[in-house]
Amino acid sequence: MELEKVLLVGVNLDDGTDFQQSMKELASLAEACNMEVVGTVVQNLPTINKGLYIGTGKVEEVHEEAGVLGATTVIFDNALSPMQLRNLQQEIGVNVMDRTGLILDIFSERAKTREAKMQVEIAKLQYMLPRLAGLRTSLGRQGGGSGLSNKGAGEKKIELDRRRIEHRMSELRKELETILQERETQRKQRMQSGIPRVALVGYTNAGKSTLLNVMIDTYVGDESKKVLEKDMLFATLDTTVRKITPKNHKPFLLSDTVGFINQLPHNLVKAFQSTLEEAKYADLLLEVIDFSDENYKDHMKVTEETLKEIGAEAVPVVYIFNKADLVDVTIPSVKGNKIFMSAKSKIGMEELLQTMEAVLFKDYVECDMRIPFSKGNILAVLKESADIMSTEYEPEGTKIHLNCRKADYQKYESYVIR
Repeated sequence: MELEKVLLVGVNLDDGTDFQQSMKELASLAEACNMEVVGTVVQNLPTINKGLYIGTGKVEEVHEEAGVLGATTVIFDNALSPMQLRNLQQEIGVNVMDRTGLILDIFSERAKTREAKMQVEIAKLQYMLPRLAGLRTSLGRQGGGSGLSNKGAGEKKIELDRRRIEHRMSELRKELETILQERETQRKQRMQSGIPRVALVGYTNAGKSTLLNVMIDTYVGDESKKVLEKDMLFATLDTTVRKITPKNHKPFLLSDTVGFINQLPHNLVKAFQSTLEEAKYADLLLEVIDFSDENYKDHMKVTEETLKEIGAEAVPVVYIFNKADLVDVTIPSVKGNKIFMSAKSKIGMEELLQTMEAVLFKDYVECDMRIPFSKGNILAVLKESADIMSTEYEPEGTKIHLNCRKADYQKYESYVIR
């Protein structure tokens, strides 16, 4: 398959951000969207050009460079206003995209479940709505999967497109509401089960799916439960929840979430709000960090900001400095709520579980209870929510030695053997 040739354009505003890293990440995003980067044009400016984003002379240079290199798309490393997009489209003469549009395209290609597809489509339509004039020549790409027909797109009036987009968004929101109610019901059931909920969060491509699959491989042993694992930005979009039952450790529910990235479009965060809420309602967050990436501190900052945006900043965190085998440090090593390990090499898994348990089960009570045979339902609840270490059958009932939540201890205190 021949890849689409693209030219990258960036403006260095010298505003404290790592411009080179941002451009490198833009190239990775393009590659993740099955594009071939054939060139890069940069400009140093004190402020962006309101009408064209870059200077008029630079626009001409981009136009010529795209022609020489055979680029059919020019991608800008920032969000373009509707006016800038329209003007650049006219001046350069080829398809123009910005970073937001590129990320939306990647999400559109990656989404697998019905819910994820609808979430992406809403975000994409919201992005398109104010930019219809500028997108007139490229509705085929930007409208992919959004219910828009490209037939005679140039002849259709913008107002007609606008009405159709608004109608489609209304339909999608109604459908999504039904799915969200189902998700909320499932979440409440998981919360009532008493099993701790753990969510994997972090920058895209840090190794979250790898860690989830290693947990499944080691403690579940069911290949069908694994998720897509690929060295690529945004390989995972759909939230997956798996029950992990490690030997000699307490069980927990582990969910994988969509990765974060610098300048993650706000409408995408909003669209994936229900999915990201797995982190908000978790008992513990495992923040996976690619320790081998020189920009890992910036990635941690982006993750912190995104967690704050979705209301998950108060959830306890264990920081997993993953891929530490690629750095000159001793692994595994644990420093408080920080663990240096390698998920792919399965180095540090036991230490990770111990670190998790220190946080998850700090409010647990170890005790003995005697449950009457007539109260089998209570025993069933405790088997599901507590860690039962031994069981004995006595004339008066079932004697168990267990580690349970303080709330369960107080609830069933009348059965506690003093």
